[in-house]
Amino acid sequence: MTKPEAAKGMSDLEAVAPDFARLTKDFLFGEIWERPELSPRDKSLITVTCLVALNRIEQVEFHLKKGLENGLTKEELVAAITHIAFYAGWPTAASGFAHLKNVLDSLGE
Repeated sequence: MTKPEAAKGMSDLEAVAPDFARLTKDFLFGEIWERPELSPRDKSLITVTCLVALNRIEQVEFHLKKGLENGLTKEELVAAITHIAFYAGWPTAASGFAHLKNVLDSLGE
């Protein structure tokens, strides 16, 4: 997701739920993502696998892009989604792969 897309998403959220938008920006992407115990790369890997496993597809493309920005490779994302297929279900992983393809296509990969 580009910065303008992320800004629009945050703006849309602020229009509907300003307090939730503030918590998202200040707490989730502030305090939580800035904690030093895990690297941004590791946080992205955990987040992507949780979102795919829980079928929270609305958020997954943003976090797939963020994961790539944070140093994850396509191969690592494929391996992670393949791994969780055996725990979260085959259709869930297939859906995750469809979104990964969308992200890779949008990035020209």
